[in-house]
Amino acid sequence: MKKTLFLSSLLLCSTAFAQRVPFVYEQENTGANVQVDLPSVAELPVVETLTDPLMWSNGKARVKNFSEWSQRRGEIAKEIQHYGIGIKPAVERQNVHPRMDGDTLFVDVERNGKTITLRMTLHYPKQGTAPYPLMIGTSHNSLPSWIILERPIAYATYHENQVNPYSQFGGEKGGRGTYPFDVLYPEYKDNGAYAEWAWGISRLLDGLQMLGPEKTRIDIKHIGVTGCSYAGKMALYCGAFDERIALTIAQEPGGGGAAAWRVSSTMTDVESIDRTDYHWFQESQKTNFGGENVKRLPYDQHELCAMVCPRALLLLGNPDYKWLADEAMYVSANAAKKVWEAFGIADRMGYSIQGGHPHCMLPAVQCPEVEAFIDRFLLGKEYMRGTVAIAPMFEGKVDLKKWIQF
Repeated sequence: MKKTLFLSSLLLCSTAFAQRVPFVYEQENTGANVQVDLPSVAELPVVETLTDPLMWSNGKARVKNFSEWSQRRGEIAKEIQHYGIGIKPAVERQNVHPRMDGDTLFVDVERNGKTITLRMTLHYPKQGTAPYPLMIGTSHNSLPSWIILERPIAYATYHENQVNPYSQFGGEKGGRGTYPFDVLYPEYKDNGAYAEWAWGISRLLDGLQMLGPEKTRIDIKHIGVTGCSYAGKMALYCGAFDERIALTIAQEPGGGGAAAWRVSSTMTDVESIDRTDYHWFQESQKTNFGGENVKRLPYDQHELCAMVCPRALLLLGNPDYKWLADEAMYVSANAAKKVWEAFGIADRMGYSIQGGHPHCMLPAVQCPEVEAFIDRFLLGKEYMRGTVAIAPMFEGKVDLKKWIQF
């Protein structure tokens, strides 16, 4: 089982090697076949600080080079599913049947003689030539529309209610085991919504990939996801669990997104493991890891963020809203960033935590970093250099060494 080790050395990678590290993959999950022990809660060690994302789950060694990362990432994925959100089931291609009707993608997914249909309407740019990069808004796209419309980028909305029709504003409709996802997977009725929402977006990506750019006019190698608040969490889980997503922009995702559970548990009046919506997660997560037991989690949310590596991740925060626990996200972001640093690609991960604006309304001061990530990772512009690490209210004031000791 995994323990945090006090190691200070980083893996050294040359610039030439970093240039060979992929920006995206053609597979949903390159570590799908990894086997990992999943101990009972009582068997898990108490770890006061954040866990080391580069430490193998057995605690005996660290990842030595990038070639091992997909396997380590696979371990993290299985731990998060087992202890946190529930199972995101794999789907064989022969059970996925996509088609285009005008500009709308339809994907029929079948299992055991039953079928559900997912859809996503594609909006194409007025400039540029196909195939186009695509930015998908989870629930909706909360980024300023001009950022997309001024660029040769297609956009779409992933409506999560076609998988699991939960809304924090509308309440639960029917309850666990009664949603469209459950038609195919009744055995996973204890799942949290984030496992199911991530499953749904992956099936739509299956459709885009299977039909190809000739029919969809979409460049599958340049897909981005974004969302804010509970949908910011959704974007993060979707990006973490599908390696075909090149860019993830999680806007104000709060607790259970990028904010580390261990850190938020020491704060007041924030979204913590004891104070979040348990439709989103397995109810067993609170039972097993509430209170002091949060220190028995074999991972924390910085490892969810790290799952995006080596692809691009931008975290956006708003400290004016205390509930979001952005101090915990700041700690988590700095811990996760060490994985990108280890492989010499630190400029693919960044964070910008700045106040002075309403929730889910991107201010002008954060637009430059958003535009830079979109231009580089969706449009392939290489002018961006250096890293994005902006958090003036936390920089030099939060003791990172208290939490990050690897």
